[in-house]
Amino acid sequence: MPIYDFECATCGPFAVMRRMADRDTPCHCPDCGGEGTRVMTAPSLALMGGASRAAHATNERAAHAPRHSGDGPSSRHRSGCSCCAGGKVALAGASGQTSTATGGLKRPAGRPWMISH
Repeated sequence: MPIYDFECATCGPFAVMRRMADRDTPCHCPDCGGEGTRVMTAPSLALMGGASRAAHATNERAAHAPRHSGDGPSSRHRSGCSCCAGGKVALAGASGQTSTATGGLKRPAGRPWMISH
């Protein structure tokens, strides 16, 4: 449950843990029993750890604009798309060789997506 700050006219500020549904209803002062009004304060994010703060930021961002697997640059092109590569026309022959734009034949690399070390 969240902690809300209230102000009593005679005793001063006090904090109360209560349900979110009851956030705007007046609260009685724990010292004198008088009616306290809610005080708007900044959230206590400085008391949170870095990991918790990052998780809250991610949840807030996801609530307004969630990311989908179809979003992003990979959604525009399928695997092996040649529209952005340029210079190579893939004409597969019976021997598995390809023809380049200049007309020369060459063997395709075994796995073009792998980085050699």
